[in-house]
Amino acid sequence: MVNYDVADLSLAKKGKLKIQWAEQQMQVLDLIKKRFGKNKTLKGLGIAACLHVTSETANLMIALKEAGAKVFLSASNPLSTQDEVAASLVKDFNIPVFAKNGEDNKTYYKHLNQVLDFKPQVTLDDGGDLISLLHKSRKQQMSAMIGSCEETTTGVIRLRAMEKDGELKLPVIAVNDSQTKMFFDNRYGTGQSTIDGILRATNLLLAGKNFIVCGYGWCGRGIAKRASGMGSRVVVCETDPVKALEAYMDGFAVMSLTRAAKIGDIFVTATGNKHVIDEQHLKLMKDGAVLANSGHFNVEINTKALVKMSGSRQEIRNNLVEYKIKTSGGFKKIYLLAEGRLVNLASAEGHPAEVMDMSFANQALAVEYLLENKGKLKNGVYVLPKALDQKVAGLKLKSLGVEIDKLTLEQGKYLSSWKEGT
Repeated sequence: MVNYDVADLSLAKKGKLKIQWAEQQMQVLDLIKKRFGKNKTLKGLGIAACLHVTSETANLMIALKEAGAKVFLSASNPLSTQDEVAASLVKDFNIPVFAKNGEDNKTYYKHLNQVLDFKPQVTLDDGGDLISLLHKSRKQQMSAMIGSCEETTTGVIRLRAMEKDGELKLPVIAVNDSQTKMFFDNRYGTGQSTIDGILRATNLLLAGKNFIVCGYGWCGRGIAKRASGMGSRVVVCETDPVKALEAYMDGFAVMSLTRAAKIGDIFVTATGNKHVIDEQHLKLMKDGAVLANSGHFNVEINTKALVKMSGSRQEIRNNLVEYKIKTSGGFKKIYLLAEGRLVNLASAEGHPAEVMDMSFANQALAVEYLLENKGKLKNGVYVLPKALDQKVAGLKLKSLGVEIDKLTLEQGKYLSSWKEGT
């Protein structure tokens, strides 16, 4: 058996069933897997992945392995690992996995280093931690690297900052920025799974609640829409005037977080930034306020300030901790979900497989694109060609049984020419 570090191999049978269930919903990735498997497109390529260890991710790993790649998987979040899936990947598919649900920070980075010990030529990141390690402490491996693929907004933000500072030493495909990832995964996936995570952790009724969404990017749009659909009174807090105006035009109340803090019942951060909910906001919140984060890293809510302010804390339910804070009139209670980590993966199971189908189809095609363009791409952040985006969308429509129109030759000529005019 391959090297691994997972919680319990006896969970493999349960994990395999979850993987097979997700596979049925991931028809686009399945089509790519069959082509890859037939042609052995990635034969001999070493791929180290730092992704959420879920049944959907498992299907991506299996597809890459069937293409001939040597794949190694670690977790991109200590609370997102599905231990049964990790066990099945090791036992049933002979894929090295280094991930345990609830692992501490030391173990998390130990696992990242373990997948890099296999000397990969490509990394798949969800948050940029593997790339960060390569640049900081494993520079000797950089010369063998072909490139990397980044899955999430937060990671792309970090990578573009590295590119701007001239510190990025390899080409990276921003898979997150593909339309068939961003428009669907970030909006529909995050929207549904975030609400799912909040409900599983709290079992609260959302109807009638003041639901505060911090950030109105594609993730924030999805969360706001789903919360509104559940009957919440949604308030959006933004720093970008264009996004704030868009939220207002979409029918949501828009205000500063300082003002929203006083009325909010449930708060969700989805910005990719640090200390969005800070000590000043915590002081203004009313008794019973619930805090959740749907951004990649657990920095959006200042949890250290929350701990410092509180006199006591207790776990009420799984992923629901009550903080008791002294006030001028006595005490108030604030509830934090999933330690401030990704609530949709820590408290629930992440995005539905149908959405991850497109995201991971993009990941697979991005690896192929890097290999085809080995040595041709300068160090920097790239987006997959539009043709590949449209290919993924077309395959998804086909799997759904949806037919669309095609341009006639006359229409195509008209759109591509400037001569005809009115």
